[in-house]
Amino acid sequence: MTKNPLINALLAVLYITLVSSLMFFGTKHNFGQDTVLAPIAMISLFTFSAATMGYLFLYQPFILYFDNKRKLALDLFLKTLLIFGTITGLIFALLFVGIF
Repeated sequence: MTKNPLINALLAVLYITLVSSLMFFGTKHNFGQDTVLAPIAMISLFTFSAATMGYLFLYQPFILYFDNKRKLALDLFLKTLLIFGTITGLIFALLFVGIF
């Protein structure tokens, strides 16, 4: 990914927004009876999401770490995590205030 923690965190939020929107608006449609495909799809989505978040949060820090830039790797990871946590906190604040 990038070495910019803001971009990494924003891409994570964008991915979560897309998946959440798909789930929210997808439930508005009646797809018929439940089948074995529903749990398969959900576990597949969970696995894909874990891989995507791992890539967004950990790829560049691992590259930096194994290039013996350990301080920079930890700094990038923690900054990305802090920015993502701040965005998540703002989303919860908007929910609690009732804006959305």
